[in-house]
Amino acid sequence: QEQLVESGGGLVQPGESLRLSCTASPIIFHSYAMSWHRQAPGHQREFIASISLTGKTNYPDSVKGRFTIFRENAKNTVYLQMNNLKPEDTAVYYCGVGSGPQPSLWGQGTPVTVSS
Repeated sequence: QEQLVESGGGLVQPGESLRLSCTASPIIFHSYAMSWHRQAPGHQREFIASISLTGKTNYPDSVKGRFTIFRENAKNTVYLQMNNLKPEDTAVYYCGVGSGPQPSLWGQGTPVTVSS
């Protein structure tokens, strides 16, 4: 069964950075766009970044300029570099297969808490 394995979440202070990673099987990673989403307490899950097989990226305004998604093909891994984190970025972050708001496969989620 295909799985996405995420890591990198944790507790950081406002203004700090964090990098999340998501590793997929080679078949998945080299066949599909990948994306990141997040779900804050009491909110719906929201799309925050995607990257196509050719490296084209897409972000909503809420994270544009602070978050960067990139792929490392040799490791079958997609990353989310998050800079200048804010308390409102606190959420569980999920990796997904596909570029839209409803991925065909989800990771297990990794929690990020931004607090002083």
